Amino acid sequence: MGAAEEIAEFATLLGELKQRSGLSYEALAKRAHMSTSTLHRYCRGDGVPADYAVVSRMARLCGATPEELVELHRRWVLADAARERGRRAAAPAPGASVAPVRPASEEGAPSVPVPASVEAPSHRPRRKSWPLIAAAVALVVTVATALTLNRGDGDPSAHGTAPGRATAAPLTVSTRTYGWDDPQCEGKYLVDRPPAEVAPPVMGQDVPGWVKAHRAIAADEQRVALTVQGTGDEAVVIESMHVGVADSGPPPAWNAYLGSSGCGGGVETRSFDTNLDAPHPVLSPKAGQRGFPYKVSRTDPEVLYITAHADTHDVRWYVDLQWNSAGRQGTIRVNDHGETFRTSGSRGRPVYEFLVGGTHWYRDA
Repeated sequence: MGAAEEIAEFATLLGELKQRSGLSYEALAKRAHMSTSTLHRYCRGDGVPADYAVVSRMARLCGATPEELVELHRRWVLADAARERGRRAAAPAPGASVAPVRPASEEGAPSVPVPASVEAPSHRPRRKSWPLIAAAVALVVTVATALTLNRGDGDPSAHGTAPGRATAAPLTVSTRTYGWDDPQCEGKYLVDRPPAEVAPPVMGQDVPGWVKAHRAIAADEQRVALTVQGTGDEAVVIESMHVGVADSGPPPAWNAYLGSSGCGGGVETRSFDTNLDAPHPVLSPKAGQRGFPYKVSRTDPEVLYITAHADTHDVRWYVDLQWNSAGRQGTIRVNDHGETFRTSGSRGRPVYEFLVGGTHWYRDA
């Protein structure tokens, strides 16, 4: 199935749910907190939401059943991967000169500069309903960048093994470092700047831009989503995943800021925990989840969630994913779009919060 068909299948189901709800485009868009034109684009297949929270919110407003939510999630994963392949294909060659783009938010709010400096989600799930302040973000970053790894070309972050020769992996892995499963879940970040130089917190797909602009570090807890999809007709078995630590040291003496990561959920997931403070971190299935192996194909991807915890260390880490297919086997090293994941404890650091409807950060602890 080609990229256009995958996006069309997602749009078709979304359009069917909208039609069945009896809501007009204007009414549904208002309830889903987006513009009418954006909703039109999604239902026509002219665009794919970068964040599943948007999809989940629309589907629930339309009265989708649990089975439809699962199917819609599957189609969104395929459509999002197709959109990303198209984006990479259209990217300019290395060294090409491109004028910077400063996109507006999905709801049409203008982009404005923000102070430059954080990184990943939080420790305390207190569910504050933070306001969506998209105008505070100058750059919306595409988070689910598909990494077609294990090419056998010497890439240190992707490698495969086969008897006597290198082998190309028959699967791709896309990473999303803000994969929280509740639209109001909180994120906690370490930022090396005073409150006056930190923009207000944001939600959903604006979070990566906020994090990148502030050069933040995920504090206490980080949830990473790995979307694994086959590239050919043969099924691929994911045999295991292992956490590797590239570097570990004391947490930086920065301020901690509480914000919302705003990622949706409601779909049964393959979820794992890991303690990065341990000498040798391991992945453990969360309650109710089975462990490996899992099977993926081009039409049946899997989304694997890892919740990494750190209390007393600042850890740079990665994941090695072992696979086999049709007598071949290999290992893919998964990271944060070319960089290691980074999660740090924040014990003893000053904590700041931004009140709902407020105008500034205030000291919480």
